[in-house]
Amino acid sequence: MSFDIIRSGRAVLHVTDLEKSRKFYDALGFVETEANEQEIYFRGLEEHNHHSLLLKKKDTPFLEVISYKVRSEEDLDKLAAKLEQDGYKVKWMDQQHAMGRSFRYQDIAGLPVEFYARMDSVERKLQQYDIYKGAKVQRIDHFNCMVSDVEATQDYYMKELGFSCSEYTAGEEEKVWAAWLHRKPSVHDVAFMNGEGPRLHHIGFWLKDPMSLIDGCDVLASMGYGPNIERGPGRHGLSNAFFLYLRDPDGHRIELYNGDYLTSDPDFKPIRWDLDDPMRQTFWGHAAPDCWFEEATEVLDVHSGEKVDKKPAKLKKRKPTFVI
Repeated sequence: MSFDIIRSGRAVLHVTDLEKSRKFYDALGFVETEANEQEIYFRGLEEHNHHSLLLKKKDTPFLEVISYKVRSEEDLDKLAAKLEQDGYKVKWMDQQHAMGRSFRYQDIAGLPVEFYARMDSVERKLQQYDIYKGAKVQRIDHFNCMVSDVEATQDYYMKELGFSCSEYTAGEEEKVWAAWLHRKPSVHDVAFMNGEGPRLHHIGFWLKDPMSLIDGCDVLASMGYGPNIERGPGRHGLSNAFFLYLRDPDGHRIELYNGDYLTSDPDFKPIRWDLDDPMRQTFWGHAAPDCWFEEATEVLDVHSGEKVDKKPAKLKKRKPTFVI
């Protein structure tokens, strides 16, 4: 590839009540970089970039965009040129707060995607242990998206954007139901799961250890957020990660995540899971609630700002595979 996508970088969510959202994400242990009457910028304790989660006050909850960081301005230009050559319409953004040049486009699955090379640096809080609280969120890790055609999406991201596959789930006739793709040397920067899409299933944030996840549960419950705990704690068969799924005040799904593995070796081979293997869902065996499979955040068109219509899954409808 003539360009270098580094990692998942940030997500921009629309929320209906900034104060309710601030209280929830503060309870999880996010660091508030700055805020105004319309926006809150959050980051994790180890992050040196200005933010990895931007909340915007709007009338309706949506995903505005998921963003990936590229290595340099030159990479940004080369990637934009490649996408335009492939027939995509690229939208260069006006100067965004705390960010350099960036562009957005609607990807092959209809997801709103952004690429950027630079974001303002801020003070890391990694060793300021006196301010640690809640789940002590460290950094953004990945996005998970529901798409109508997993195979086509996976194929484009791997062949044209340079992503690698760590694990996948296959069913009858080896049809791929879900795929975990990465640029950084971990299990994934993005996962695609079979379902009505495009929709954002969740944003995953990395924790320093499993006990931080338990601490987060205790703090949330003590503050009355018990009903916001949707699934877990548990361990994934896929990726081996320790997990917890939460719903924020607007229903956006957040995963707290720890314990996957290294994927940087050039001879690493993707791990296949059978769709009917129950351990792929939860290594310990407990099932996910129906809402985990059925509910997700709807997305916006980067050009019109309107809601993107969902398409039915290409594969025969059944309960989607578990995705992390």
